[in-house]
Amino acid sequence: MSRRACVTGFPVAHSRSSLLHGYWLEAYGIDGSYGREAVPPDEAAAFYRSLAARDYVGCNVTVPNKEIAFSVLDEADPSAAALGAANTLWLDGGRLIGANTDGYGFLANLDAEAPGWDAARGVALVLGAGGAARAIIHALAERGFGRIAIANRTLARAQALAAPYPGRAQAHGFDAVPGLLAEADVLVNCTSLGMKGAPPLELDLAPLRAEAVVTDIVYVPLRTPLLRAAAARELRVVDGLGMLLHQGVGGFEHWFGVRPQVTPELRELIIADLAAKGQLEG
Repeated sequence: MSRRACVTGFPVAHSRSSLLHGYWLEAYGIDGSYGREAVPPDEAAAFYRSLAARDYVGCNVTVPNKEIAFSVLDEADPSAAALGAANTLWLDGGRLIGANTDGYGFLANLDAEAPGWDAARGVALVLGAGGAARAIIHALAERGFGRIAIANRTLARAQALAAPYPGRAQAHGFDAVPGLLAEADVLVNCTSLGMKGAPPLELDLAPLRAEAVVTDIVYVPLRTPLLRAAAARELRVVDGLGMLLHQGVGGFEHWFGVRPQVTPELRELIIADLAAKGQLEG
């Protein structure tokens, strides 16, 4: 019997999850399908409760529905429970289970593309205070970073993200970034600055040490102005595409029974799609 899963959100037409999971379904010869469902927030709770009735074995959840999805779970794994948000849902014996795989995707991407990036586990500087930043801060704390500096234009939002990690995470305004750069072992951009159509993230990276790693969760364009500036300084850089690819692994395993691999061929498939849509460059 064919198993069906989908990505949900509002809007959802831009999502590349169908391309990702479709590749894996074909690669592993699995009788299954993965589609898209545009689900407005006011319909989201009912939609997730009715997955079985809609013949779905599970789904991905993207903005703005991750908190709504979490609220209707029968069981949340530790990642979703810690963040109050779920991006991966599956049915188990009729019960709706949820996880948040954003942090896993972030760590797995860096582990694959910049081995040893966390050797010091000293200071991580996170720019931004949205949902992605929340997941990444949690992942950095779980990985054992001694200090996580969160910089955001609205200080109160950074303070809210730092609060669960007393003594480890500190909130700062964006004006503190130049001084924080000098201490950072890893710099993570979780803002939309640098995304195609958005203003660039303009930072003087001169204070960063030569050993620092710079990563951006944005992958449209693939090489953001921030990453280009870091590469010009010969720093190690990691783009955001791998985070998308790795965060999909857990869901596919739950839905289709195979733990898929993130391969160079899969990455090239997504890059080709970006190029075809004129989204490869900023």
